[in-house]
Amino acid sequence: MSPAPLVVVMGVSGSGKSTVGALVADRLGIPFADADDLHPSANVEKMRAGHPLDDEDRGPWLVLVGDALAAARDTGLVMACSSLKRAYRDLIRDRAPETVFVYLHGSRELLVERMSAREGHFMPSTLLDSQLDTLEPPGADERSITVDVSATPRELAEQIAGTLGH
Repeated sequence: MSPAPLVVVMGVSGSGKSTVGALVADRLGIPFADADDLHPSANVEKMRAGHPLDDEDRGPWLVLVGDALAAARDTGLVMACSSLKRAYRDLIRDRAPETVFVYLHGSRELLVERMSAREGHFMPSTLLDSQLDTLEPPGADERSITVDVSATPRELAEQIAGTLGH
């Protein structure tokens, strides 16, 4: 029996991490969690005020993300988490080395369109450019899958689950 998958669906805000991640988890029959729910309130307030997080803000949060994945080794877990820099992914991998990162890639125009259409999210579209500037797509030496978000979320979930071998 193969081990339960640990998957981080990553990308900038508006790429569909939560929507696609939940669909992938459903397709794989494992739990889904959103790393945004692990942010300390100070981080949420900072983003809500229109200020990007810095590495000092993100470090403790990424440790919590890695710990949540490590704790789910028996059940599997799909986690939506921006994971914009390799160093961030390394912090997660330090705790759950078997994690596969699924990078949702899309054009800036499509991302802005999606962010403008959603309601009630703490991340304003004005922070998209800072995220794009920070983004380091996964390298060839990382366990990762890159998908283009121009497909529907359901199509993306099918593609990702198929690539993961499920």
